[in-house]
Amino acid sequence: MIMRWLIFKGLICGLLLLSSIDLYAESRESDRRSYENRVKRYKDNFSSLVPTHTRVHLYGDIGLVSLGLGWDYGKKSQWETSILLGVVPKYNSEEAKVTFTLRQAYIPWSMDVGRGFSVEPLMCGLQFNTVLNGEFWVKEPNKYPNSYYGFSTKVRGMIFLGQSVTYDIPEQKRSRNSAVSLYYELGSCELYVISAFTNKYLRPRDYLRFAFGIKFHIF
Repeated sequence: MIMRWLIFKGLICGLLLLSSIDLYAESRESDRRSYENRVKRYKDNFSSLVPTHTRVHLYGDIGLVSLGLGWDYGKKSQWETSILLGVVPKYNSEEAKVTFTLRQAYIPWSMDVGRGFSVEPLMCGLQFNTVLNGEFWVKEPNKYPNSYYGFSTKVRGMIFLGQSVTYDIPEQKRSRNSAVSLYYELGSCELYVISAFTNKYLRPRDYLRFAFGIKFHIF
């Protein structure tokens, strides 16, 4: 009787030991999968920081010439965010100005026209521009009466509409870029828009600004 009881206890202990080994193995496997998932998320997040395009932008009230880089994203890469540094010649001022622009654009669709070319019939967006040097301010200096100007001379908000043409470079001919886009746009800042509505004598050329540029798609 005692021998049977000892055998029964031994079987129970063996089953418990095997169960604990299985649970430990499953736990280790779960930890390994969790680690791999964390590494994958980290790599994905880091890769999303790599710019997907560069651009050269001319005019448009953000600088005579602006150079920048940015990111395309969305299911069909219909969204793009860019940052640009621009230069404004000194003209009649004491020094040239350096500008910084944050640009957000939306390109809802692209039309393939053959031979590697496609047309983006609508490009719209907004951008914020600031001058990095010079006597410009966000808040009115104390030397002016309260709300004398009512706007910032350092930061401008702008909207724009435009179009672009893209050439998809054949894979065997790619060296630095996968595609190149030429674009143009018409835009205006908030002060020009207000002036257009409050001064009926103004013409479109007084409050609209033309710009064009080239965008290099890295991948």
